[in-house]
Amino acid sequence: MTAPAAPSRPPRRLGRLEPSAIAGVLVREIINFSSYWRSVTFSSTVEPTIYLLAFGFGIGALVSKVGGLDYVQYVGTGTVATAVMFASVFTTMFGTFVKREYQHTYDAILSAPVDTEELVTAEVLWVAFRAGVYGSVPLLVAMGFGLSPSWGMLVVPAIGIATGFGWASFGMVISAVMKSLDSFSYVTSIVITPVMLVAGTYFPLDGLPSWAQVAGRFNPLFHCVQLVRHAVFGWHPLADLGHLGALIVFGVVMWRLAVWTTRRRLIT
Repeated sequence: MTAPAAPSRPPRRLGRLEPSAIAGVLVREIINFSSYWRSVTFSSTVEPTIYLLAFGFGIGALVSKVGGLDYVQYVGTGTVATAVMFASVFTTMFGTFVKREYQHTYDAILSAPVDTEELVTAEVLWVAFRAGVYGSVPLLVAMGFGLSPSWGMLVVPAIGIATGFGWASFGMVISAVMKSLDSFSYVTSIVITPVMLVAGTYFPLDGLPSWAQVAGRFNPLFHCVQLVRHAVFGWHPLADLGHLGALIVFGVVMWRLAVWTTRRRLIT
């Protein structure tokens, strides 16, 4: 007599965000990044450095101090936020559009056991990590011009990652909504540039009209600027919890929108 067959185990139910699927996409991105990291590093570090030097020494020659800080130090800490935004939003806006529409990379990835939510999450996490690292470069430049190092600076990359997660997700939303690369110029002019200017990066919001000050407080980049400055010059615990909460809300909302819009673009 043959022994009765052991009851078969039901297949393990996969979760919504499988770590192995996310890790697989991340590994692909890291390997691919190793072939072009030099050009990305150059553009991600030189551009914010030029902004820092132009504003810091251009306007700094006319305005010596802002908010009790030397203007170079004021701009140096604020430019971190600008560098993070540039390194995240433009990477996903253009990069994901090319991967989806021209290279069909996402079609290949989705043929593996990876769904759209895992794909978007991995892409955004990878870009956010890069943005947090590259966004810290202006601090190093500012230190060369007199900014005193502090222990709080060690937290700045983490602030950059939290900020970059939201802006990378925003870039994916725009990539999924727009029909052509040419349309991105509208987003740059209408959204990115005003957000960069009304964030307290190059000048305080106090001198702006009241409506602009209110709008600036709803700007995610403003909260990044404040967190970076407080990390460098001294924390304000209660206010910083609010700034961090605003970045988390922005990141979660944009991430969910990125998943939804990307799924609609890829599946339907």
